[in-house]
Amino acid sequence: MLTNLRLSEFRNYKEAVFEFSPGVNVVVGENAKGKTNLLEAIYLLGVGDSFRAKRTEEMVTFGQELGKVAGDLQLAKDDQMTLEVMINGGMVMGKMVNKRKYLVDGVSKRRRDILGLLPLVLFRPEDVELVSGSPSPRRKFLDSLLIQVDKVYENSLSTYEQALRRRNKILDAIRDGSASRYALTFWDGLLIRHGQIVSDKRRDLIEYINALFKKSDLFKNIQMAYDMSAVSESRLSQYKEAEVAVGYTLVGPHKDDFLIKDKSRDLATYGSRGEQRMAVLALKMGEIYFMEEKSHKKVLLLLDDIFSELDETHKGEVLRVMSGRQVVVTTADEGDAKMFKKAKTIRLS
Repeated sequence: MLTNLRLSEFRNYKEAVFEFSPGVNVVVGENAKGKTNLLEAIYLLGVGDSFRAKRTEEMVTFGQELGKVAGDLQLAKDDQMTLEVMINGGMVMGKMVNKRKYLVDGVSKRRRDILGLLPLVLFRPEDVELVSGSPSPRRKFLDSLLIQVDKVYENSLSTYEQALRRRNKILDAIRDGSASRYALTFWDGLLIRHGQIVSDKRRDLIEYINALFKKSDLFKNIQMAYDMSAVSESRLSQYKEAEVAVGYTLVGPHKDDFLIKDKSRDLATYGSRGEQRMAVLALKMGEIYFMEEKSHKKVLLLLDDIFSELDETHKGEVLRVMSGRQVVVTTADEGDAKMFKKAKTIRLS
């Protein structure tokens, strides 16, 4: 459970402290008052990354060099832990530094070391892109879930991405005539070995969520269809000439996708806006239950002004899943706060 959050030079917060209850916490404020920024800070503590910033320095208050997000976790009755993330633009007091620094109880750690300490699920209106948008948000959905609960996946994904970047540089050099195909051998091996692990674990996750859907009255017609881009020696050989021509790798998990279907109907193409929102809610429910089963912890739910997007049936489903979990929900509507019994209200002015 997150008991408090302390912000320094983070987005629009110069200095701020927030205290949270173990149940529902409703953050009320007008637009542009920092509601989503607050959720972004919590997400940064749990995942070590932002769900919207393209560059780390975007999270630092304009005109400042260094920002900080810190929070205390109550792990058990007498067991606490402090997480901190320091962020900057790469330069502090004229010196080159890492753009992010992670600390647990004041001790410097790697990002992978903080993953899973504060398991969380984020739900926001922009998540409709999981159904109607490009493949990138869908891959990120799979990755952000799996890295929080599976160290093997996190390691293989990281290794795969490093190998992919290196391989792409070599392909570009081969195209320019400054490298030979033999330079790809080592990186091909890494790409295949870790790419297969990534694909297998993504497939297992999708099968788990589909099994949940079948048990649900509300989502029983929803299904995820995995469009896997397998990576193997034969597939790399098949595309070797085309890869040199374009200068980057054409097959592998970085090209994966999945479709969301209602029965056999692709909701990205044929679904209404309401059906697409329903499918996103289904995905988020699957995310919650998968993460809790694998981490053996209740997740922290971050809900960013979502109730205006849902009909009464789906509002009821969200309220049901909020029960028994810590929740931070934002809204610009004071009336929304009345939906939550015994909720703590945090007002931003």
